[in-house]
Amino acid sequence: MEVEERDAQEKWERLLPAEIERRSFAIIESELQQPLDPVLAPIIKRVIHTTADFDYLQSLCFSATAVADGLSALQAGEEIVTDTNMARAGINRTALAQLGIRVNCFMAEAEIAETAQACGITRAEASMDKAAQLPGRPIFAIGNAPTALRRLDELIAAGRVHPSLVIGVPVGFVHVVEAKEQIMRAGVPYIVARGRKGGSNVAAAIVNALLYLAAGMR
Repeated sequence: MEVEERDAQEKWERLLPAEIERRSFAIIESELQQPLDPVLAPIIKRVIHTTADFDYLQSLCFSATAVADGLSALQAGEEIVTDTNMARAGINRTALAQLGIRVNCFMAEAEIAETAQACGITRAEASMDKAAQLPGRPIFAIGNAPTALRRLDELIAAGRVHPSLVIGVPVGFVHVVEAKEQIMRAGVPYIVARGRKGGSNVAAAIVNALLYLAAGMR
């Protein structure tokens, strides 16, 4: 049995990460059932690569200038705000350093927990309130909390924050669909995964796709 297992393992090709990624994208290209808008294609394909889910071909929605606005913001060094440290950790550090961009996630801060408890709101909402104090026009990458999108909508309406781009891809069952639809009506550039699907990995994948384009890395 051990000999058979060893023989089977030796039939596997030993591939470096770059080659695995290259082959993965080649498979995605071969399985696409429709031509993609060349402006949107890098984002859509990276999300499919991250999730192995071709449903994102239909569910990813882009405002008219979302990609251009996102690239302009990154090239100008605008900060990024995420709603999870998982999303923050998934964003490519080399590309961030090349563009001189800072990524913020306030969710785990003691101040945020105290504010949320005192005000009877979620930590995600309290995090968006703190993010509204950042200079410039940040990019918001929301992959977990629909309440973050809801609070962002309120802050935008009140003129307290002016996002360069909102990436709205929280995953879940409660208020997720509604929050995504709401942010698409907020009057700001957006990339949204309609429906229940999404997640911190999807948020990071979209940010990375934009970073690679902005930095000329891919």
